[in-house]
Amino acid sequence: MKGPLRAAEDRGVLDIHPSVLRKIVEHAADEVPGTLRHERRLAGIDVGEAGASARITLGAADAAALDVRLEITLQYPAPVRSVVEAVREHVGEELVRIAGHRVRTLTVTVAGLRPARPAAVARLH
Repeated sequence: MKGPLRAAEDRGVLDIHPSVLRKIVEHAADEVPGTLRHERRLAGIDVGEAGASARITLGAADAAALDVRLEITLQYPAPVRSVVEAVREHVGEELVRIAGHRVRTLTVTVAGLRPARPAAVARLH
């Protein structure tokens, strides 16, 4: 039979690598309606899709506080201000919920406005 759990501060620490925090931020941004993933091409060759791109800096005095620089593409036409505000809110909520980190600063750059891709057209052979 197991005894009672020790207090959290007596059980050790959990460090989450900044690359994991970056992925949480990018995924959360991509979930917001009005943001777009777009195709990536290298020398004219399709190399997949790209979504939000983030850079994370951990706070020096408080490692749970993050400075985030986020680059996103939005669907055109879109209410830019309201989509960016939704991105800010969702990213902050997801970082707290998943990793226990909070956003100290969040700089959002809208890198492009693109029309939504039309639904795939079936090909007849």
